[in-house]
Amino acid sequence: MSSQRPTRLAVLLAAGGGKRFTGPGHKLLAPLRGSTVLAHSLAAMVESGVGDCLVVHGAVDLTNEVGGVTVLHNPDWETGQRSSVVTALRHAADHGYDSVVIGLGDQPFVTPDAWRAVAETDGEIVVATYDGTRGNPVKLAGSTWELFRVTDGDADAGARTLMHLHPELVREVACKGVSADIDTPEDLAQWT
Repeated sequence: MSSQRPTRLAVLLAAGGGKRFTGPGHKLLAPLRGSTVLAHSLAAMVESGVGDCLVVHGAVDLTNEVGGVTVLHNPDWETGQRSSVVTALRHAADHGYDSVVIGLGDQPFVTPDAWRAVAETDGEIVVATYDGTRGNPVKLAGSTWELFRVTDGDADAGARTLMHLHPELVREVACKGVSADIDTPEDLAQWT
């Protein structure tokens, strides 16, 4: 009996420079509760079991930090988050996936349950909400990928511009947990 290839690709965006983090080292490698910010985010994605896993990196080489997971370098990381999403979508299209579920490496408190809830909800664009506020992860069905590529918008907005321009494609799914970003040492200090 052969196993069928997963049709979903779980993606963790971890390419940014983290310029607002003035602590020692990159924010994704900052210590948090016995591990690193990135390790917590990565563990939730992997433990969710929603599909094959990919980490898109850029400013910092994270290859040694994410053993066992496909790592893809975004050479255009300085242009903003949008270029990392495009990098992931290109990889997904080239490898026959039909949807991607995207989260952020600096959101260590997003749970595996949130990843699963978004992945398993039908819709062209599915977004997690926390207490009524949109957050991550976000699922993009393959039918939206070209639309994402041709939609102009804020280079750091990820899929927000697409969701704003095409609300008819969006489904929200309520999730438990916290989608807080770790952008500054003060953000990190709240959770240590």
